[in-house]
Amino acid sequence: MMCAAKTGEVFVVSSPSGAGKSVILNRVRAADPALLFSVSATTRRPRAGERDGREYYFVSAEEFRRRVDAGEFLEWAEVHGNLYGTLRSEMERLAASGQDAVVEIDVQGAASLRAQGFRMVSVFIMPPSVEELERRLLARGTEAPEVIALRVTNARGEMAHYAEYDFVIVNDDLDTAVADFQAIVRAQRCRAERFEKRP
Repeated sequence: MMCAAKTGEVFVVSSPSGAGKSVILNRVRAADPALLFSVSATTRRPRAGERDGREYYFVSAEEFRRRVDAGEFLEWAEVHGNLYGTLRSEMERLAASGQDAVVEIDVQGAASLRAQGFRMVSVFIMPPSVEELERRLLARGTEAPEVIALRVTNARGEMAHYAEYDFVIVNDDLDTAVADFQAIVRAQRCRAERFEKRP
């Protein structure tokens, strides 16, 4: 008997700012071309090296609000003074592909998806400590001290929700964190319900 994989899995990934989520997922993306990535919309300004339509869809606050009113977002939230959201059209694109996909989302967004009964595998990326998180944010050199202080305060609240996720990865070593995420993806691809018998 032959087996064929069914529809793909959606991996919803959250972490506090500065925990290394983007670095981990960029490494995972480079190593696994079959893994699709959702592109969220945001009103924050692009960082160095970021490109519209790749890391995020960068839009004005006015455009974001217009899309909210039009019902174009599956979920959205205000984080650190900026708006972030998951477009319905983006999730429809991923679902139609039948492939595994990664969706980067904050704690509020993940809770919203759970409340809607959205089928997903959730992963929380945790920094080794709050002190290390603050050090990483300072090392970026992209935000003012008061913004970093706000991010650290918010991180404490976000980290309190780790138990709501299916998996937790502590990013105290980048190579290990990347391998852990890849192991989660591989394990989900091997689940029995992802296969069906074929004659």
